Amino acid sequence: MAQEAVLVELTGIYKEYDREVLQVDSLVLKKGLIYGIIGPSGAGKTTLLRIINLLTPPSSGTYHFKGKPLPGNGRERLALQRSMALVFQKTLLFRDSVWNNVAYGLRARKYSPAEIDRRVGQLLEQLGMADLAHRRADTLSGGEAQRVAIARAVAFDPELLLLDEPTANLDPGNVEVIEEMIRKMSRAGSMTVVMVTHNVFQARRIADEVIFIDDGKVVEMGPAKKIFSKAEHEKTRLYVEGRMIY
Repeated sequence: MAQEAVLVELTGIYKEYDREVLQVDSLVLKKGLIYGIIGPSGAGKTTLLRIINLLTPPSSGTYHFKGKPLPGNGRERLALQRSMALVFQKTLLFRDSVWNNVAYGLRARKYSPAEIDRRVGQLLEQLGMADLAHRRADTLSGGEAQRVAIARAVAFDPELLLLDEPTANLDPGNVEVIEEMIRKMSRAGSMTVVMVTHNVFQARRIADEVIFIDDGKVVEMGPAKKIFSKAEHEKTRLYVEGRMIY
């Protein structure tokens, strides 16, 4: 594997609170791929996502980003974190217009007004929300709000987009729009997407690589086609077939 293709490399990652919640011996995320993280509730999927996003420090282990260890300097680490974007299942938007919500990260990063207008306008057009640009975000439906949250996250072209159940409880129409947007953003550049989902059908549709986690451990990882047709581990097969009992 060419080192320049590696974005994130985790080694010996261990996390505990009052008990062990995550133990990942090795995990490598390559540039430009969509990863689907699947597994039962409480398996450690969201904890892994938060560690990758630098929101939660591991109890032990090493983290390399583009071949370099995490900087010890707080300012440098913040700069690294700002090259990533994280969207949770529960949408958190400002009580402001749709346009200003999407523009927020661009303004914080000192983009020019012309570039902000171009990017926000383009994203809202892609999402079919141009006519809602001046609507207050707190008046949107759940699906509309989640589309805005993802648009805000991708507006500045993050190197790494992390999604925690981004389409849970949404109607099929909104799911389709969000999935297509994720595909387009990934194909357009070298953005890496890591998405936690309980929907194995969604992982099959959208992911290049699938990571199956159970009991805090990576049981199996590989190309989506292989995971869903010829998984090597029995637990993986049972889970993707809907027959896993836990």
